[in-house]
Amino acid sequence: MRSDTIRPTGKFFLALTTFALVTLVASGCALTSRPQTQPAQPASLVTQVTSPPAQSNPGMATSLPDIQMVTTAVRPAVVSVTTQEMSLDSFLRPVQESGSGSGVIFDKQGLILTNNHVVANARNIRVTLPDGRNFDKVTVVGRDARTDLAVLKLDGVNARTELPVATLGSSQSVHIGEWVIAIGNALGLEGGPTVTAGVVGALGRSIQEPNGSILDNLIQTDAAINPGNSGGPLINLRGEVIGINTAIDTRGQGIGFAISIESAQPIITQLVQSGRVIRPALGVRVATMTPNIAGQLRIPMAPGVVIANVQTGGPAAKAGLKATDIVTKLDNTKVTTLQELMTVIGKKRPGDQVDVTYLRNQQEQKVTLTLDELPSDQ
Repeated sequence: MRSDTIRPTGKFFLALTTFALVTLVASGCALTSRPQTQPAQPASLVTQVTSPPAQSNPGMATSLPDIQMVTTAVRPAVVSVTTQEMSLDSFLRPVQESGSGSGVIFDKQGLILTNNHVVANARNIRVTLPDGRNFDKVTVVGRDARTDLAVLKLDGVNARTELPVATLGSSQSVHIGEWVIAIGNALGLEGGPTVTAGVVGALGRSIQEPNGSILDNLIQTDAAINPGNSGGPLINLRGEVIGINTAIDTRGQGIGFAISIESAQPIITQLVQSGRVIRPALGVRVATMTPNIAGQLRIPMAPGVVIANVQTGGPAAKAGLKATDIVTKLDNTKVTTLQELMTVIGKKRPGDQVDVTYLRNQQEQKVTLTLDELPSDQ
C-alpha cells in the first residue's frame, strides 16, 4: 500500500502507510476489569420499516432497519473534539494548527473514547456536545499510539451533571453484511455529528502506521466516513458501540476501517486505571513468512514468522535468536502468521517466560526467554 492510500480520518496532515516488517508487541493485554458504562437506551431499539413492494424471490428480505431510532439514542453522546497545537512552517517558524475529530462519551463521569491521532501533541482541547455544551477543561487520561486510542475526561463533571452516555457493546457477534451506522463530525461541518449507514464489508483487517505499529482486527465498512470522523463510534442496530472509526482508503470508495471494541476494551481499561498501556516485548522485528519474503532473504520457505531484525540486548538477542530464524511455535502453540504470534504474546506480561520454537538452516531448535516491557515510545 502506498503511503497516500490509507489515512486516519481525524487530522488532515496525518497519514498511514504499510511496511512489511513490524516491531512485535501485543495489541492488548488480558485484563479482568472493564470501565463501567451506562446503557444509552433500552435494548429494543430496532424496528423494521416495510419497503415498497418489489418483485423478488420468495424469502428475500423486504424490510430496512430504522436508522433514525438508533441514531436518536446514540447521537447525543457523540462529541466534537477540536484541538490546537504548535508546529513549524518551512522557515522553521512556530505556527498554530487546528485539528478536528470526534469522540464518544462512554461513562457518566465524563470519560470519552477517541483516537490518539486526534489529540496527539494537542496543547488545548475543546469538547462540544451535540446539545451545544462546550467543555474547555479536558484532561487526557491516557493515550496509546500503537492502537491509536485515547481516553479523555471532562473536568468538573459530577453526579449532578447530566451527560448522554453510549453503551460499549461487543464486536464478537458482528457479521459480514450486517447493517452498521457511523456517527462523527465529518469535515467539521456545522450542525452537529453526521450520520451515515452501511454494512460490514469485512472483518479482521489490518493496516499499518508510519511508526511501525499495526492496527489489527479492524472492522471494514462502507458506511461513509471522512476527515473529522476519527474517534467517532461505529454502532450496531441495537445502539451499541462496536468500533471506533479511524481510517479510510483513498484508493477507492466505501472503504473505511474501525477499531473493534473487543480490541479497544483492554486498552481502555489500562488507560483509565494507569494512564498507559503496559506491553511485553520479544525484542524483534518480524513478518509473516511468504514465498516472496523467502525469496528476498534467500532461505527455504516454511510456515511461520520470520525474524528480520533482533534488538541488541533484548530478550531475543539474549536467547540467541538471529535474523532469518523462523518462529513456528510459542509455548507449544503453533504460529504461522504475525497475528497468531501477537495473540500469544498479548496474553503475557513483562517478566513472563516463553518457549520459542524456531527453524534455523531448516533445523528445529528451541529456547526459553524472558519478556521485557516495551518502552512507551516504541
